[in-house]
Amino acid sequence: MVYVPTKALRVAGKWLAIRPIRKDDAQRLQAFMARLSPESRYYRFLDALRELPEQMLRCFVDVDFRHDMAIVAVTDYGTPQEAIVGVGRYFGDDDRQGCEFALAVADAWHHRGLGQCLMDSLIESCASHGYREMHGEVLAENSGMLHLMTRLGFRITPAPDDLSLRHVVLAIPGALRQAS
Repeated sequence: MVYVPTKALRVAGKWLAIRPIRKDDAQRLQAFMARLSPESRYYRFLDALRELPEQMLRCFVDVDFRHDMAIVAVTDYGTPQEAIVGVGRYFGDDDRQGCEFALAVADAWHHRGLGQCLMDSLIESCASHGYREMHGEVLAENSGMLHLMTRLGFRITPAPDDLSLRHVVLAIPGALRQAS
């Protein structure tokens, strides 16, 4: 497993930790999912999922940190009350040149800078893993996410096969090629 440090940061006056997801986060991840509004779940999954199916949940917490990345922002780090308030991840493309990202932030943490912190960590990880580009699909109606993508320098274009989606792409500056 590639070492990914835990970062402590202050967001909206509260201390959070951003750390790699762990297998023992399954229940915390389900609880995070249950706290998301239907709109936030739809924006993240393009579906009205109420909870993660068992197979998807296992896949989300059992990450190959050599090619993929999953990080969580947690409150009360290291205590029994630790709770996930944000999740960022990427999955390496088959060609090893780029990766597809996904991001979800708890509704109470919207517009506080947490999404930017998670994306900054993902972009940094992308560069260190040698990816040259990060990409994703965002619903055209998800103005908050599109605004964040613009601030981060992503190129935004309509998805060719679905006008309700926007394809977002970021060239990763300083990507270092590593042996696979």
